[in-house]
Amino acid sequence: MGSKKRKLPDNTIAVNRPARHDYFIEDEIETGMVLEGWEVKSLRDGNLQLKESYVMVKNGEIWLIGAHISPLSSSSSHVNPDPTRTRKLLAHRGEIDRLVGLVDRKGYTLVALSAYWIRGRAKLKLGVARGKKAHDKRASVKERDWKRDQARIMKSS
Repeated sequence: MGSKKRKLPDNTIAVNRPARHDYFIEDEIETGMVLEGWEVKSLRDGNLQLKESYVMVKNGEIWLIGAHISPLSSSSSHVNPDPTRTRKLLAHRGEIDRLVGLVDRKGYTLVALSAYWIRGRAKLKLGVARGKKAHDKRASVKERDWKRDQARIMKSS
């Protein structure tokens, strides 16, 4: 009866929660995704996992690699679905060129942060990120705990 799945806002498909823990997100870009029909149906059902995915720039195009879309048994009977296929991302040429410059020359990483619907189209929010070291992660956990305690103290007094 009680599902363990977190309730997300209406238009949100999936969120990559570990990304903000593992990286400093310096900029965010919204991109479209090239999907097959069965993938769209699965996304409508919320079957997307971004946890182990990453974004790569290759030949002037951006690609989402390792995102897992679980196929629905009802909608993918006539096709042979590949849940972790490489998916092309859509963005303006200027944005892609800027991302290529950041990744190649400045050492940034592109990370998939979240997927959501806008006017019936699946969008993916990319983060231009720099990796965190272990001590940075500890510091952000410490800061988060302190803010939680602070809120608790303020609420009780």
